[in-house]
Amino acid sequence: MPNLLTMNHIKEAQNSIRPFIHRTVLDHSTTFSSLTGGEIYLKMENLQKTGSFKVRGAANKVIKLSDKDKQKGVLAASAGNHAQGVALAASRIGIPATIVMPESAPLAKVSATEGYGAKVILSGSVFDDAHQKAMEIQSETGAIFIHAFNDPDVMAGQGTIGLEIIEDLPEVDTVLIPIGGGGLIAGVAVAIKSLKPSVRVVGVEAAGAACMLHALKVGKPEPLEEASTLADGIAVKCAGDLTFETVSHYVDEIVTVGEEEISEAILTLMERSKTIAEGAGAVAIAAALQHKVNLSGQNAALILSGGNIDVNFLSQIIERGLRRSGRSMIFQTILPDKPGNLEKALELIAQERANVVTVGHSRYDLTVPLRYARVDMTLETQSFDHQQRIIKRFEKYGYPIQLLTND
Repeated sequence: MPNLLTMNHIKEAQNSIRPFIHRTVLDHSTTFSSLTGGEIYLKMENLQKTGSFKVRGAANKVIKLSDKDKQKGVLAASAGNHAQGVALAASRIGIPATIVMPESAPLAKVSATEGYGAKVILSGSVFDDAHQKAMEIQSETGAIFIHAFNDPDVMAGQGTIGLEIIEDLPEVDTVLIPIGGGGLIAGVAVAIKSLKPSVRVVGVEAAGAACMLHALKVGKPEPLEEASTLADGIAVKCAGDLTFETVSHYVDEIVTVGEEEISEAILTLMERSKTIAEGAGAVAIAAALQHKVNLSGQNAALILSGGNIDVNFLSQIIERGLRRSGRSMIFQTILPDKPGNLEKALELIAQERANVVTVGHSRYDLTVPLRYARVDMTLETQSFDHQQRIIKRFEKYGYPIQLLTND
């Protein structure tokens, strides 16, 4: 293993970045402990400054720049979280920052990055496209490029999370860490394994962007054909060569989680822990909930790496989650177009103690027989069994139901 990153680097970073970051809590979760059979502790980097762990590595890199390099300004490519970290660090020190972000980056992340004083340029569909554009800009301007993950100083900054985990939970057995390009897991793994080699370090990737797992299988970083996942913060096509070497040496296992599993984890965190996590931030929870890693009897630290999720996208996740759990029901029915029939349908719903969210009534739909009307409803329900009782009650009174709820 090349001497790219050592405990000394990480300890130096811990001292350097202290004024730039929060010391985030490692919070024990009774809910997730009962669901997994282990003792689960959540490392709340979603509550970090800028809403993500990325500010740690970005700050450490910016701090280490020479006065001459600072005058050139800094440049970064990011899906959003690294962008905000670089922008914040640069603004604190008083140097200009330009950030290239994918066109698919959430508006909230774009606005936040601009709010920290950085110039934002949108280019490409994923991180790797933005990175290519940033390289073109660097060749034109000479700005100092700060890589989102493939940099020892950035990795050292992220590794400070590992120091905090060991300090707060010396008896930790397993750590679950999200993986995008690998900067977070590389830094944390070095810190954890250096202090307590017996700890199992497990990486978690989105199945649609498992670039590090792919690299380990082929023996080197190699671009995926595409990186498609709702977890935009880890939608990386190719692992870094430096992070790959570190992960190969220090990480015990990598697992993947699917899109619906990530979505379910986001919703469960909201409902059970009153915590907001973005897709990338929720993958460790998803792996634990889906038992991708056996945590039974383990003291496990799960890193919630970020909480910067677009509110419009969050509403989609909530609605899909409610539908998939039987707590939301959308249906159509055909009613005789006579006074009292809609009132009767609403009465049937009330008898089953469901709540009406929306009602749409159309008598001009050409697919509906004359003297009938189509009614569309969205209901709050308790379960799929509850929905079936509603359907049977409607059918008993001659109101056929066509469910539109479940995929």
